[in-house]
Amino acid sequence: MDTGIVWFRRDLRLQDNPALDAALRSHERVACVYIHAPDEETPWQPGAASVWWLHHSLTALADALQTRGARLHVFAGKSSTMLHRAIVATKARAIYWNRLYEPAIVERDKRIERDLAKRGIDVTIGNAALLFEPWVPKTKAGGPFKVFTPFWRNVREQLRPQPPLPAPRKIPSMRIKGSIRIDDLKLLPNIGWDAAFHKHWTPGERGAQRRLASFLARGLKDYRKGRDHPAERSTSSLSPHLHFGEIGPRQIAWRLHTNHSVNAASFLRELGWRDFSHHLLFHFPETTNRNLNRKFDKFVWSRRNEKILRRWQRSKTGIPIVDAGMRQLWTTGWMHNRVRMLVASFLTKNLRQHWLEGARWFWDTLVDADLANNTQGWQWTAGTGADAAPYFRIFNPVTQGKRFDPDGVYVKRWVPELKRVPKKLIHSPWLDPEVLKRSNYPAPMIDLAESRASALDAFQKMRIESR
Repeated sequence: MDTGIVWFRRDLRLQDNPALDAALRSHERVACVYIHAPDEETPWQPGAASVWWLHHSLTALADALQTRGARLHVFAGKSSTMLHRAIVATKARAIYWNRLYEPAIVERDKRIERDLAKRGIDVTIGNAALLFEPWVPKTKAGGPFKVFTPFWRNVREQLRPQPPLPAPRKIPSMRIKGSIRIDDLKLLPNIGWDAAFHKHWTPGERGAQRRLASFLARGLKDYRKGRDHPAERSTSSLSPHLHFGEIGPRQIAWRLHTNHSVNAASFLRELGWRDFSHHLLFHFPETTNRNLNRKFDKFVWSRRNEKILRRWQRSKTGIPIVDAGMRQLWTTGWMHNRVRMLVASFLTKNLRQHWLEGARWFWDTLVDADLANNTQGWQWTAGTGADAAPYFRIFNPVTQGKRFDPDGVYVKRWVPELKRVPKKLIHSPWLDPEVLKRSNYPAPMIDLAESRASALDAFQKMRIESR
């Protein structure tokens, strides 16, 4: 029988999966393959929280395939070697996959595609991850965008939501000798730091669809304003599902296309930001480790300080909303987006630690750790990237806390030692030494006003040197 191979990567779903759909249209049977090769993503191999999610997402995909008569064949090793093994075992003459955009993976996939072509193997590549491939939006000069607003205007004009491809009811398949169990990948932690993850997340395509349905029913109606308030459930929490391809942005766009409210438009715009991040990463791959705004190569960061970093990582900064965010991250593998900006601003501006320190910590602890979004987010807050917040815009965590968590609900949820602190002091308990002492909460590790002045002075020196 004629066989095609579908190489699953971070497109772990059956509905609206272009590679799977194309293979099923062209072949009598399809072999579904997943290859675990984290070393090929160096220097940004998946972190601990990501691989926890990956284990459960692969398990969900394997179960979904089994109900349709197929099997997920799992391999570990060099991708090109494992694909060759699958080709030999199945006698397949065609391979299908969906594109990824991280620099190391782009280069790897190019090599594999060239090698397969030399062997006479047809390769078909789809887009399961973005509204548009990164090279589709172009400036009038034909180049990439560096500012979001014109990028989104360009994308919005081209966007024509279409019904998603249906999930197949049956997948004629076969067995491949040599495949291993998902458990053999040893993706789960040896100690139980992931206990709370199970309370907050349901990885897999079914979990993604339920999360979207819940958001559309309850969260979307207040999204435009509510998304900035971390105590409210007005965000979708779809980011890890999107990262692992358990749901795609075009599926979401289709669900939104008949909703003409400002909330739907605002949420769709956030999907545009996600596309923008991948657009930047594709065109400026060096930005995973270097400033996009090269003027900041002259910026003088404070010397890397392990003690300072540890206090930030362990949520012992003495700044309530910063510590609340870091505890939410450690406990659930996720952090509210408004709070991500606050903890990032505090690290890069008040503490003046390099943005890469924060990017690496997020990379290991976020279940939605995505190289494009992580890079863009940290460079945006640090002021070093495209369309970035100006460096002189330094978020005041006290002011931000009062504005977006006025009753301290979010802070008290994640920093329970502050539950009895009066509302007027919840974001600055150090103003009353007795309150601070009774709460057994640390004093601020740094003076916010002085550190702000120091950051602005360093920025001014950089501007002078860059002239």
